[in-house]
Amino acid sequence: MTARLAQIASGVLIAAILGACQGRTEIAPTPQEITRDAVAEYCGMSLTEHPGPKAQIFLRSGSAPRWFASVHDAFAYTMLAEEPKDIAAIYVNDMGQAKNWERPEPGTWIEARKALFVIESGRHGGMDEDEAIPFSDAATAEDFINRHGGRLIRFSEMPKSYILSGGNSGGKTQYGLSRERESAP
Repeated sequence: MTARLAQIASGVLIAAILGACQGRTEIAPTPQEITRDAVAEYCGMSLTEHPGPKAQIFLRSGSAPRWFASVHDAFAYTMLAEEPKDIAAIYVNDMGQAKNWERPEPGTWIEARKALFVIESGRHGGMDEDEAIPFSDAATAEDFINRHGGRLIRFSEMPKSYILSGGNSGGKTQYGLSRERESAP
């Protein structure tokens, strides 16, 4: 009986170890702070040259973040078919925590998929586009809407038309990239 119990216990232990290996959860990279060397993915300019909330995307295939002069541009990156899809983390400035619209302070990063966004407010971000303004707190976002207009949505609800409606025709964005996805992943 003891030998049989030992076999069962060994089997349970091996199954638990194998299950743990298969069900590993990835640890998301930590958001980085903007330096003078941080350059926007699409325009190639320093992030310090742009006002408003910024974004950074980490890919599983790399260690350094890809920087975005606006949250709007980071959404475009997630929606465009020609951009990598191995996204490990997306961070945006929480504008409810930031005291300065022009230059959000260090330490105001939040995970974009957990944030709420105000769109259609008429506030402009980095490339003078209508911005998707991130907030971690619904009440703070509603206060912003009461002052500036707009509507509140979640990451997964971001309309493709709001992000990829640059003035160019022919199915291209203002960056000359094709439009193919309906909403953020």
